[in-house]
Amino acid sequence: MAFLQNCAMGIAIGSGAILPGLSSGVFCVIFGIYEKLIDSILNFFKFPKKNFKFLLPIFIGMFIGVFIFSNLINYFLIKIPLQTKSIFIGLILGSIPSLFKEVNKNYKFELKYLLFTLISFIIGILSVFLESNISTNITSVNFNYFYLLLSGFLMSIGVIVPGVSSTVILMLMGVYSSYISSISSLYFPILIPLGIGLILGSIIFMKITNFLLKKFYIQTFYTIIGFTLGSIFVLFPNVHSDLNGLICIICISIGCLIINLFKD
Repeated sequence: MAFLQNCAMGIAIGSGAILPGLSSGVFCVIFGIYEKLIDSILNFFKFPKKNFKFLLPIFIGMFIGVFIFSNLINYFLIKIPLQTKSIFIGLILGSIPSLFKEVNKNYKFELKYLLFTLISFIIGILSVFLESNISTNITSVNFNYFYLLLSGFLMSIGVIVPGVSSTVILMLMGVYSSYISSISSLYFPILIPLGIGLILGSIIFMKITNFLLKKFYIQTFYTIIGFTLGSIFVLFPNVHSDLNGLICIICISIGCLIINLFKD
């Protein structure tokens, strides 16, 4: 059961690296595995058997999420955007109480810590605004190897930092369209350098995040909560006080219930 549960979480995390507006880091946070995932990767050889057992189903799910399941989620976002976005919002909102409970478990709450949440929340909203005003139709077939490495490296920020969408970064670099088409066609001359840059960047930013969580745990975690809340605005559906509004509320409630199935 734990294997299938971790695999399902991996599918969502992988999808977050593909779909516009979503973030792999946010899914890690809402599933409550953000810290554990970083620690398992960075300290893999300290407890290889335990970490392998935890990471294997997640990475299998991520592969499925990137190459297969993201197309299904994208289909739902196109065909039933109201319900799909509302469920995602429910997943995020349903995770927030447990995040505050976790961060305040060993630390006394102080009002000043909410400043970190507010700042990262504003940055998250600005990121959403930026993404909505960038064209996804920027294409180029002349990317050199170094530029693709750099794009993958910068993309890792959106994978590791919750609420910062990697699609924003790839759009700014003009690589997003080529990235999506290369995944669908498995065009390795683009995927390999992007993947190398992504892996190198992920390791570096995981180390930075791990350092911040160890030295400035409560400040870092409140910042993560702000980014997570800010990501809601890229999903927020345009609803009114009618049947659609009721459907939205029901789907948000379903999302909240689903996320509780993944809690330990």
